[in-house]
Amino acid sequence: MTRVNPLRRGLGAVARYVRGAPGTYVWLAVLFLTTVAVHHMSPGFEQHFLRRRSTNIHELSRTPLRVLVSSAMWIDGGRWLPYAVLYTVFHAPAERWLGTARWLVVCASAHVLASLVSEGLLLKAIKDGIAPHSAVDTLDIGVSYALAGVVAVLTYRIAPPWRYGYLAVVLAVFTLPLAGSPTFTDVGHFLAMLIGLACYPLTKGRAEARNPKETPATPRG
Repeated sequence: MTRVNPLRRGLGAVARYVRGAPGTYVWLAVLFLTTVAVHHMSPGFEQHFLRRRSTNIHELSRTPLRVLVSSAMWIDGGRWLPYAVLYTVFHAPAERWLGTARWLVVCASAHVLASLVSEGLLLKAIKDGIAPHSAVDTLDIGVSYALAGVVAVLTYRIAPPWRYGYLAVVLAVFTLPLAGSPTFTDVGHFLAMLIGLACYPLTKGRAEARNPKETPATPRG
């Protein structure tokens, strides 16, 4: 009987995992390239460049489709590794469970709707004199709304009673920031979470909820 090299076996398992979530890792690769590009920009040009790709009120009023897509391809802050971890922990399991098409629907719904509603609320605040007019150019890029939606929809992947503990943590993470002086991004994250929870119909027909205490069966092949 031929023994398989442990390193080779481990690399094979990683490759299978990545192939099971192609959308997640293609998106992550794009974010890596755009993050490298940002690191080669001067600080002044970086702000101008990212603001043109931001879902702020000014850009949404000019080219809404372009900025809704482009804003999801950049990371605010330029740190890629934490997102690699978050994508692997949340996006990849969600895509492997729901399938790429349904996972994309969750991501797009959370990103687009949370962006539009939160910016609409900011516009109202400007018109009411609560926020300064300069807020129309606020930098608002990144992937956090889509991530919040996916974190929320994963609630349905977990079997009761563990599901309720996970849901309590998710609600606390996205609700507590609203208790103080919430920003429009805090509101956006909260809305994205609600949108993710509302995506329950997309989970129908997928694998049954899993008990975290159970060890998944080792895949063959």
